Amino acid sequence: MSPGVGYFYSGMARSKNAVSLVFLCMVAMAVVSVQWVIWGYSLALSDTASNPFIGNLSYGLLLNVGDKPHANAPSIPGDVYAVFQCMFAALTPALALGGAAERVRIFPAILFCFVWTTIVYDPIAYWSWAPKGWMYVLGSLDYAGGTPVHIASGFAALAFSIVLGKRKGFGYEKFEPHNYLNIILGTSLLWFGWFGFNGGSAVASNGRAGMASAVTHIAACMGGLSWSLVAYFRNGYKFSSFHFCSGAIAGLVAITPGSGFVAPWAALVFGAVAGIACHFAVDFKEKFGYDDALDVFAVHGVGGVVGNLLTGIFASKAVAALNGTEIDGGWIDHHWKQFGYQLAGSCAGAGWSFVVTGLILLIFNYIPGLHLRIHEDGEISGTDFAEMGEHGYKYATIEPTALGRDNASLSGLEQGNARPATLTFEDNEVSGKSSVTGSVSQEKAGGVGN
Repeated sequence: MSPGVGYFYSGMARSKNAVSLVFLCMVAMAVVSVQWVIWGYSLALSDTASNPFIGNLSYGLLLNVGDKPHANAPSIPGDVYAVFQCMFAALTPALALGGAAERVRIFPAILFCFVWTTIVYDPIAYWSWAPKGWMYVLGSLDYAGGTPVHIASGFAALAFSIVLGKRKGFGYEKFEPHNYLNIILGTSLLWFGWFGFNGGSAVASNGRAGMASAVTHIAACMGGLSWSLVAYFRNGYKFSSFHFCSGAIAGLVAITPGSGFVAPWAALVFGAVAGIACHFAVDFKEKFGYDDALDVFAVHGVGGVVGNLLTGIFASKAVAALNGTEIDGGWIDHHWKQFGYQLAGSCAGAGWSFVVTGLILLIFNYIPGLHLRIHEDGEISGTDFAEMGEHGYKYATIEPTALGRDNASLSGLEQGNARPATLTFEDNEVSGKSSVTGSVSQEKAGGVGN
């Protein structure tokens, strides 16, 4: 899942930021995995804690875990369940960082992942899944992470985008994906990984795991189709792979909390509603003036809320009973209170994530060396080179032949200056250059790499 998010994000961003986004998703997995071993698993999922807010340290350093089953997963060893849940935790801050894409420094972002997982993700996961968590006790249903993963990351991304401010050029420069193949690759990896997340949350090979996998696929298909159709009529009667992939992810997000509770026909509703709702939610950033670079809030924040609420309507006793679980169901089983429980869980997760994330970011900005926003020159040249000294694509340089410029740089592309230039293409596999020269404009050439 983490590489999938990385490739999805890298394709959506401009080429000068592609490598750093994949790297951030991978390093987030490493950082959170370390945090999970130290205390994350115990804080998020301790089945020996007695308070409703946060776990204890009984499983710190994964002590006392071993092969003893966790209360949530009696059919598998405890250490297997710990590693499985670690992947949920590792993915979530990587999702949130999408709201700060193209302008966040890597070192403070790495520390942010550790801190954020400890005081945002772990409490919300405990509320949702731990035997004594208040949302779990209340009766809120969340099968595979609607609130801890998607609502938490979506509203954290919103806080990120507000605190860091807008990218240079936001509002008058059109930011477009630079690599649609990366978007398709990322979506494919995520789609496949989602079967593990949702189907695997049954923690057994049984009918409920099969049902969770089936509705996951159905919702993704319906989400991709519904988003694509709406965009087709709104955007000049043309289809886009980007629109389909975004809709598929929206459908996957929405079905996550209900995947072990709803029937296949209901998954069609989840996908359709999420695809349409998240599509229109993308417009919020222009209407309200925040720069959520990769639409994390629109897809994960809004999609997570949509999925939680629809679970309150379509949760079925019969589906949950496929592995012997007993629930009161949702509206289709005449359990009218369930919608309120889902709404309460959504609001609590969203509020906690947004407020606490904002406070973390503000505190970081006051600590020397931990300011989160990259300097302006670094933003212009791209986070790949400014933060890592690497380029995802080394294939062309622009050498001005007029206006007395002696040296060329990629920054000219970002400034959008249209002036005559010599375009030199480089073959990275061999030494030397093969060049095609001519009078072109840098403004047009900028579309090649960005």
